[in-house]
Amino acid sequence: MGYRIVVVGATGNVGREMLAILAERAFPIDEIAAVASSRSHGTEVELGDTGKMLKCKNIEHFDFTGWDIALFAAGSGPTAEYAPKAAAAGCVVIDNSSLYRMDPDVPLIVPEVNPEAIDGYKKKNIIANPNCSTAQMVVALKPLHDAARIKRVVVSTYQSVSGAGKAGMDELFEQSRAIFVGDQVEPRKFTKQIAFNVIPHIDVFLDDGSTKEEWKMVAETKKILDPKIKVHATCVRVPVFVGHSESLNIEFENELSAEQAQDILRESPGIMLIDKREDGGYITPVECVGDYATYISRVRDDSTVDNGIALWCVSDNLRKGAALNAVQIAELLGRRHLKKG
Repeated sequence: MGYRIVVVGATGNVGREMLAILAERAFPIDEIAAVASSRSHGTEVELGDTGKMLKCKNIEHFDFTGWDIALFAAGSGPTAEYAPKAAAAGCVVIDNSSLYRMDPDVPLIVPEVNPEAIDGYKKKNIIANPNCSTAQMVVALKPLHDAARIKRVVVSTYQSVSGAGKAGMDELFEQSRAIFVGDQVEPRKFTKQIAFNVIPHIDVFLDDGSTKEEWKMVAETKKILDPKIKVHATCVRVPVFVGHSESLNIEFENELSAEQAQDILRESPGIMLIDKREDGGYITPVECVGDYATYISRVRDDSTVDNGIALWCVSDNLRKGAALNAVQIAELLGRRHLKKG
């Protein structure tokens, strides 16, 4: 027996990726519904590469009664309106927006990191998916934290435009083309030109000078991994279509060498260690697109602290940072709570 699955926001980047990953991982499905806003009603989306086309249903009229799991990729606005309705109808919501992440009654899950936290989902029948940049970072941090107890993390991110949705990807493409032909470049989605540039600004500014994206990385890491870990983040948008990169400096309570860290990471779930100290012996965003893994490279000792290492972390943000993690949560939910057959 399989599950009755709803994908909300099925026409967006993450929604389409959810459909692809459900098919790729052969998630046990008895019935699946693609749901979107009224303007996408009737639009057809494909269930991965199966050839099966799904006609999008209007979320305003969709009845979640009798459905098992709803994967939400619709943004905070629609989620605020429809996720509680789905949850009240008995359909477990796995939400990709930021709306419920810091709700104490909603578990925030990365299956490789804190699978046991999913047991608290029944309080609201909602499970939150973390921010894309947080998800890949905590996958890298978890095994190292278990080995030597992390005190402090300083992270700089290099985040692709797909994190800003289709509009972000379109803007990078259009600006790049405009620059090549000598046309005027006008920022719309981003605050400054993104083509051939980097922008140290993602989401809104907060009173302390940090951005909300940076705050998310701090707060979510504490909730998922350990509230005692100190995190400082600088989040930067870069002219890459898909794939987030992060430079991490990690300080530990106990001694841990770069060689020991490599050995630990090599055996850790969800991680691929590609760390050859030679030209090209590392992973870049272009190479991670379409893959499930969080890639780690450039592991080395950090001589500026007593017990520290530095590393480079790359992942497909539409997958591990969003759609893949949501499907993995659904798989975990099935194993622990919604067993079929």
